[in-house]
Parts: sequence; structure tokens; C-alpha cells
Amino acid sequence: MANLAGMQSVINIPHADTGNAPIDPTIRDYDNLFRLFYNHPPALNSVNIATAYAECRSLLALADMYDALPVTGPRVDHHLLGFGSRLFKQIAKYPPSYLKLGYLARSRVIYSEALIHVVGQWPAGLPHLRNGAYSPLPDTVLDIIEDKVEDLEYMKSRIDSKLLRLTLTTSRGERVTPTNAYLDWLAVSLFRQWLVDSTTPPPAPILKNSSANAANTSSHSRPSQSTAHRGQEHGSAASKAAIAAPLSSARVYRLIGSASTQAYLPHDELKKFLKVHPTPSSDSLYSRDVLKRFERKMDELKRLAREIVRPLMRNFLELDLKGGELDSSSGGLPHLICIKIEDEDIPWD
Repeated sequence: MANLAGMQSVINIPHADTGNAPIDPTIRDYDNLFRLFYNHPPALNSVNIATAYAECRSLLALADMYDALPVTGPRVDHHLLGFGSRLFKQIAKYPPSYLKLGYLARSRVIYSEALIHVVGQWPAGLPHLRNGAYSPLPDTVLDIIEDKVEDLEYMKSRIDSKLLRLTLTTSRGERVTPTNAYLDWLAVSLFRQWLVDSTTPPPAPILKNSSANAANTSSHSRPSQSTAHRGQEHGSAASKAAIAAPLSSARVYRLIGSASTQAYLPHDELKKFLKVHPTPSSDSLYSRDVLKRFERKMDELKRLAREIVRPLMRNFLELDLKGGELDSSSGGLPHLICIKIEDEDIPWD
């Protein structure tokens, strides 16, 4: 009788969606869960990846309640991987959400892909990992993330140190100085100045003297309190935005790692630099011959710097950045993706 009841339950499971009428999400999730119990494929959206993600997330949450993740996870993993490159683009947009999903589904591909993004964006994803639709990630996963972040920061600090110490040498192997190779030394100095300016936040704007403001306002009629308050709020918000706007170190590294010699410090900037008069009584260094020599030295510096940042240019994602899978108008990913996920970084293996 038990076998007969089981066979009857399997027969009653529909093989496809029988209509376009909306189904209650709870009924849909239980229906998919019972399908999996009887080794039938779940009825998940295979066209819209955003809808498929929501359905998979809800199904995993239900399976977690019934300790059915070992049965549900592989099916969810197989279904989402069927979206191919569309899945990897979605992971790049919402890495914390897919990190949770990949962990629950025990999907090595989804988990690793999302983890690389989370580490590169850290700590932006921390609030999403501690809250959200799923239960918070276990401390083991957060420890893995923090270890990877430390590895990335250590790598960046070493490369920054090498870039700041980068220099040119003369034909006799001596470091360039203002006395033995003035033009070469200028190229090194300009490169270091550009590097510092590009990787250091701008200084806080200097506020006007309050006494001067008081003297100016005393000769005019006092504005209304609400207008003054709005003006103070606007000025405060603008100054905070100017101070707090973070510089993208990943963009600086990618400029240095670019194969194009005009990605940074291009021809026009070098020409403008040479035309500067050090003192009012001195002449500029600019001439066509000097500019060509200066560009050659700068290109040599850029080539050496490109080799230094090469470890940060690695891509361990499944997402094919060179294949145009991301919108080129967005300027690529705003974070580094050079951290490799090893076997020991998979918490369930």
C-alpha cells in the first residue's frame, strides 16, 4: 500500500506548468520541494534570471527549514548555471546575495564567483551578508572573507611600495638624479607625483574665515532661519561629499596595467609639463627633441610599472571581461578580481 501511495503521488506531480494563472509562492515552493523529493526537476523560471533567482532563493529557504539542502542545492545549482554568462553578470551586480545562495546550494562555481567580488568590494557587502532574506552566513565564511581581504591588502601594499620606489638608471647602472640625468629624474618625479595624487584622497577644503563671514553678513539683511538652515545643510553635504568621495584604487592599477601608453600621463600632459617655467626668469625645457626623449623615458617607466601591477590584473572570474560581457560604458568592474579561491576556501568540502 505504501508503494502504491508513493506511485500515486508521483503520477499526480505535473510535468509542466498547466496554465498562466499566478501561483501562490508558498504553494510553488512546496510543489518544487516535493518534486525534488520524488526526483523530478523543479518548475523554475528558465527565461528571466531575476525571477529564477527569487524562486531559487525561496526554495532554498524552505529546504533549509526541512534540512533538505543536500537534495535541493544541486538542482538549484544546475538550473542557475544553465543561464551561462547572464548568471555571471548578475553575480557581478549582486555578489552578497549570490554568495548566500551559493553557500546554501553548495555551488562551488556560484560561491567562488561571488566571493571574489565580495572580497574586491569589501566592506561594502558586509551589511548585506549579516542581514537579508537568508539567515546570516556562518562565522567561518566571514573569516574566509576577512582572510582574503587581508591577502589582497597585503598584495596592494607591496605593489604600492614597489611603484613608489620605481626609478630609472643611467648607462652605468646608477640611479638617476638631477646631477647625472636631469630629464630622466624629471620623468621619475612626475610619475611618482601622479601616483600619489591618484591614490591619495584630496585634502579637505579650506573654509573661509568665520570673522570675515560675520563682517560680510552684518552689512546685509539677515536671511530667514529656514533659508540659512537649508544653505548650511547644502554646504555641509557638498563638503562631506567632496571629502568622502573614495578614489578607486582598482582604476589606478588598471590604468598602470594598460597596454596603451596614453592611458595616463599622455602626450599632451607631458608637453604641458615641459612648458612650465620653474622660475619667472628661467626658460622652459620644451622642444620637440626634448619632448621625444621625455616620452621615451616615461614609456620606459610605464613598462616597468606595468610589470609590477601584473599580479593585480589577474582575473579569476568565470565572467569574460575581454569578451564584452559587461557594459563597456561602465568602465569595467570598479574593484579588483585577482584573488584566487582555493580548495580550503570552500567551507563545506
